[in-house]
Amino acid sequence: MPHTLPMTHRTRVARLSQRASYDQATIFAILDQALFATIAFSDGVDVHAIPTAIWREGSHLYIHGSNGSRLLKMLQKGMQVCVSVTHIHGLVLARSAFHHSINYASVCIYGVFETVAESTKNQHMQRFVEHWMPGRWQHLRQPDKSELAATTIMRIVIKEAVLKSRQGPPKDDADDMVYPVWAGVVPLQPQWQTPQQVVEQEGHNLPGLSVRDLSII
Repeated sequence: MPHTLPMTHRTRVARLSQRASYDQATIFAILDQALFATIAFSDGVDVHAIPTAIWREGSHLYIHGSNGSRLLKMLQKGMQVCVSVTHIHGLVLARSAFHHSINYASVCIYGVFETVAESTKNQHMQRFVEHWMPGRWQHLRQPDKSELAATTIMRIVIKEAVLKSRQGPPKDDADDMVYPVWAGVVPLQPQWQTPQQVVEQEGHNLPGLSVRDLSII
């Protein structure tokens, strides 16, 4: 059964509200296609927007880093943040400069991060690696106690969130429809390139089935 996230004063889309969605499954799908997100917050003096790797487990979005990470230390203070993820799907080229646009899907999540328990770090690290490249965890040396002890893992609940997107052709004014210039959409599709093996290693292959699918929702 479809689940819709509640709209709040922070997730209400004021402009072009018809492009907004609070459908949980759609929001999860956009997040699952992302490798990075930007976390925006204020420390009371300055404002910051810091990119970091992400992965989703259930209704939470996870991040990790060194215990000495300035970002994680700030988040551990319990400050309110906005986490954003954006996928660009194409350039929208109109007949007028004014109506040029971009087809995209963007998710914003509001809330507070919390630190996960020490006892669950290893399983969360597995989910992180598997998000990047499914099947790779089983081939790796597992994190040792010192590595896990040096790592902080945090999560934010995906409860106060909104998706905004645009798709389709340009929306030209009626008077511009006869203007003699090309109009339409130039699609964008991210694609992995040929893997580049480290020079000191031979005899190991990157399993083809483990390469992450980057198809855009």
